Amino acid sequence: MKVSLNWLRQYLAIDLDPAAVGQILTGTGLEVEGMEKIESVPGGLAGLVVGHVVECGKHPGADRLSLTKVDIGREEQVTIVCGAPNVAKGQYVIVATVGAELHPTAGEPFKIKKGKIRGEVSEGMICAEDEIGLGASHDGIIVLEKKYQPGTPAKEVYNLEEDHVYDIGLTPNRSDATNHLGVAFDLAAALNVLHDKPVHVKRPDVSSFREGTATAVPVSVQDPTQAPRYAGLTIENLTVAPSPDWLRQRLLAIGVRPINNVVDVTNYVLHELGQPLHAFDLDKIAGGEINVEKLPEGTKFLSLDGMERSLSDDDLMICDGNHAPMCIAGVFGGANSGVTDATTRIFLEAAHFEAGTTRRSSMRHTLRTDAARVFEKGSDPNVTVYALKRGALLLKELAGGKVTSKLFDHYPTPVKPLVIKVRDQKVRDVIGADLARAQVQSILESMDMTVTPLDDNAIAVSVPTNKTDVTREIDVIEEILRIYGFDNVPTPQEITTAMIVAPNPDPNYIRELTGDLLVANGFHEMMALSLDESRHYREEGEEGQLPGVVYINNTSNVHLDVMRPGMLQSALEAVAHNHNRQQQDLRLFEFGRTYHLDREAKTPYREVNHLTLTLTGRKQAESWHVGAKGDNEAGFYTIKAAVELVLQRFGVDNYRTSEVDSADFQFGLRYHKGPMVLADFGLVHAKQLTKRQVKSAVYFADLNWDSILKVLPKKPVRVKTPGKYPSLRRDLALIVNKSVKFAEIEKVARKAEKKILTDVNLFDVYENDDQLGADKKSYAVSFQLESDDKTLSEKEVDKTMRSIEGSLVKQLGAEVRR
Repeated sequence: MKVSLNWLRQYLAIDLDPAAVGQILTGTGLEVEGMEKIESVPGGLAGLVVGHVVECGKHPGADRLSLTKVDIGREEQVTIVCGAPNVAKGQYVIVATVGAELHPTAGEPFKIKKGKIRGEVSEGMICAEDEIGLGASHDGIIVLEKKYQPGTPAKEVYNLEEDHVYDIGLTPNRSDATNHLGVAFDLAAALNVLHDKPVHVKRPDVSSFREGTATAVPVSVQDPTQAPRYAGLTIENLTVAPSPDWLRQRLLAIGVRPINNVVDVTNYVLHELGQPLHAFDLDKIAGGEINVEKLPEGTKFLSLDGMERSLSDDDLMICDGNHAPMCIAGVFGGANSGVTDATTRIFLEAAHFEAGTTRRSSMRHTLRTDAARVFEKGSDPNVTVYALKRGALLLKELAGGKVTSKLFDHYPTPVKPLVIKVRDQKVRDVIGADLARAQVQSILESMDMTVTPLDDNAIAVSVPTNKTDVTREIDVIEEILRIYGFDNVPTPQEITTAMIVAPNPDPNYIRELTGDLLVANGFHEMMALSLDESRHYREEGEEGQLPGVVYINNTSNVHLDVMRPGMLQSALEAVAHNHNRQQQDLRLFEFGRTYHLDREAKTPYREVNHLTLTLTGRKQAESWHVGAKGDNEAGFYTIKAAVELVLQRFGVDNYRTSEVDSADFQFGLRYHKGPMVLADFGLVHAKQLTKRQVKSAVYFADLNWDSILKVLPKKPVRVKTPGKYPSLRRDLALIVNKSVKFAEIEKVARKAEKKILTDVNLFDVYENDDQLGADKKSYAVSFQLESDDKTLSEKEVDKTMRSIEGSLVKQLGAEVRR
């Protein structure tokens, strides 16, 4: 939010420099994120003075130039060569002295230098309007009245205004500070209490307002809960014209484009009092009445920006007597009822709309207007009529308008100030400083709160209705602390803290170690949104809400409508993003969460922590010593090695292996302990790649981080001494039914040989109905054999393998391919 210092000075007598004011505002919680000096004319006409042309004659070396002597208030006159046709002796002119920087209306700034023009010395420049940014005319030099003394700064001649504008990071709860008057109250409180500067906020005076005698435009409010207050009046005899300079300067300073005096007044009151006003051309209100209502879904509305919008049945609309939409309430006006140069009569509206309704409409139609931002924070219902009177008086002054109707005010349920009991001791305990009641009362009254003593221990505080977030005793204490100043709270001599014992193993420590391990192995950490589009999780033709998925009402981006139920889509989005920027070789990891819904469960919403690994492209950067392209591509065993790297680092072993059963993978493996899944990994299915327009093969691993933390060994991982005796490997090609899982093969093998069988691994899967038979597949399985106390003989190994083969044939119906 932008706040003008000159605007604040209309309500407060402030003699501090702009930087000091910014520091005070920040101390009150209105954080100044930046400060900008604003000049109504760029450069502020610095170095430009009034000059009196004492002599003027032809340049001896150029017919179209004049040679002048000019008095600029110095001891000696200066010589200036001038090319303007209208320069003459006796004139009072604007002179740019040597060293001045000019900011022309068109073109880049330039400095005035002493030099020679056609052999004659020139010590300055006599200026035209466009040369100093005062206008577009270049017909001749500026000729002033003779009332100015030579040497008078040009800034004083044109009464230029210099302003400082603060960019305030307004927090969502500060509904009271959405306007200059609200900021002025905070600034006054800080100056009174902390800086010993007795200042008082001077509110705009509306005592001269007089309503008319005609009947007001009839207004019907369909739902008073969404439009708790609606006021208006009729103003006639208006002359629409450009606004005066002071009003234009106020609006331009805070980044609001002036339009005309009527529209500018409504914007001025909005930023002055925090109350949006809207002016309807009275002659364009069909039926001569106004209806505040909701229209059927899909109703078309032509807004002021020329766009035709399709309305929601949740949009609150201001309609005419024929129920045709004229304005989205509190958000944006319509093209067919707005003020034009031909407007002479208006209906001026001031209303209080419910915050949620306004925000939904504003976000739905992506119309983030200043009015909408005020309403969605919670505008003050009790400033409505005051602002309406203020606007009417300004229109009378600036546009010649006359209030012709009575003031209409629909306010069926008035909002009264909330009275909160505040205990003296509670204030001292929370703030940590020994504040006297008189000091507390001074702070609160400076912020326009009324304080009434209850007894020796407590006061009653009447909170203005513009402070929608102040509803409890602790909120009032926060207001006191803002003005008292966080820097003034004394630092205690002793600081105590509770000892917290971290769980063993510590999840945060394990996560940091894992991140370091992966980074050391060439991975980069990514962080994706927890929000996603539901369409990525649908099968083709699937409609309706997906079961088990957490849906959200995201008004900022309607496409992101679910909390992600899986991690794969986030990874593929990152891959697509990088591929589109010529980054083809990726090794990514992410710690994140998925979100699930089970309406039948005691706790329906469930979050699961994950670690994902994503590989695509080459394993190593291209160079002369890297092998053939096919040998350097990331593949299944690359992702398998990365998964096992993480598990082995923390001593997670004795897990089972089976085929992954997921539509996300073309093929892959699952590591698990019983029903507890530790990791799924493999080649991502082509249909998933198509959804994200990824054209390269992607290998993905999803580690259930919650499960991994559960199975971490309690004792530190210790290095195991390598065996003294060599191990042997034997491979089998097994033809089995497609229903047989690798986990069953591993289980049967380990049961057949418990002593010397150390590892069983699946390294290839092959399916071909013509060669293997219908409903058959081939597993290539390796068996690692090793003894702790001797070297195994071929005879022992062959015997063990025959035992394993026999068990596989008998129990699983396997056929061994020779």
